[in-house]
Amino acid sequence: MNFIAQPLGALLRFIYQLIGNYGLSIIVFTVIVKLAMVPLTIKQTKSMKKMQEIQPKIKEVQAKYKNDQEKMNTKVMELYKDHNVSPFGGCLPLLIQFPIIIGLFTVLRNPVSYGFAQEVVGAGFLWLPSLSQADPWILPLLAGGSTYLTSATMGSAGGKQDPTQNMMKYFFPIMMIWMARTLPAGVALYWVVSSLFQAAQQIIINKPYSTLKEGSN
Repeated sequence: MNFIAQPLGALLRFIYQLIGNYGLSIIVFTVIVKLAMVPLTIKQTKSMKKMQEIQPKIKEVQAKYKNDQEKMNTKVMELYKDHNVSPFGGCLPLLIQFPIIIGLFTVLRNPVSYGFAQEVVGAGFLWLPSLSQADPWILPLLAGGSTYLTSATMGSAGGKQDPTQNMMKYFFPIMMIWMARTLPAGVALYWVVSSLFQAAQQIIINKPYSTLKEGSN
């Protein structure tokens, strides 16, 4: 992932040269990266919405042709084609974002390798004595809370959640609390800002769908 981490590290270093504060640089860096990924997020959300809209029709086809797997698959693919839906449309943007996220974590876990002096990385920020050391409670709790908020906003637009999705909504925040207590505070800070941005973005994206749903009732 170094080929992705190198330009991200250069971007963070450039922002730091303009701002002169490592903590603020991480926040600005996170917002810039998230803004760059907005088109992918919108594409992913629209694809998921279309899939949810045709789910009742897919279930009808599955029930009708349950004894003929080949026929059922053909009819389901026809449904996708008729409604201009790709079954992989929601996954592709996520797969594109995944290496970027790994690259970001690579930079923030070891920023010294990407041109930052140790005294810059180890400087305090807000209540944190050092962004190179793990914060025991405040940032981890914020990371868990922001992760839950993101899951809740994503679920609010998708209608009824299945039991697995509902369980993940609570499992991931707990996992993030544990992870944030073991990672440098700079990584946890990135995660909190990223999650809050994602939640706000999801609320904005969901609003047109919520309005349409209310109008149809």
